[in-house]
Amino acid sequence: MSAAVCFKFRLYVAGNTPNSEQAKRNLGALCRAHLPGCYKIELVDVLRNPERALADGIFMTPTLIKFAPSPVRMIVGTLANSESLIEGLGLVAVK
Repeated sequence: MSAAVCFKFRLYVAGNTPNSEQAKRNLGALCRAHLPGCYKIELVDVLRNPERALADGIFMTPTLIKFAPSPVRMIVGTLANSESLIEGLGLVAVK
């Protein structure tokens, strides 16, 4: 992987619900394992900032959006299936 490639994610969660907590753990583990030092995660709590979620078109949580590198990709759920998550985020070629 090129050192210039940096992944940017935004994870929408609903407070500290079990699914939100699991999504945060799963995304963190994936990034530490596959993108060490080359990722940024922005967390948006829709309970604290519902206007942001609505403006961004988010109607379910947890929802993950990968903004960079392109293409933009969106995944809904706890991010528990790491193989599907890697493929869904387009990280297969990066490994």
